[in-house]
Amino acid sequence: MANHPQHSHGSMDVREHERTFANFVRFVGWSLVVIFAVLIFLALADS
Repeated sequence: MANHPQHSHGSMDVREHERTFANFVRFVGWSLVVIFAVLIFLALADS
């Protein structure tokens, strides 16, 4: 068997993952705002 390093649960540094997820959530939120703004513009412009 190969020698695998010991892993203890909860020891991984997840700060980068949390920052990436926070940026993703922010991006999705702003994308929704832009999409709704475009839809409202199209509705008002009778397109």
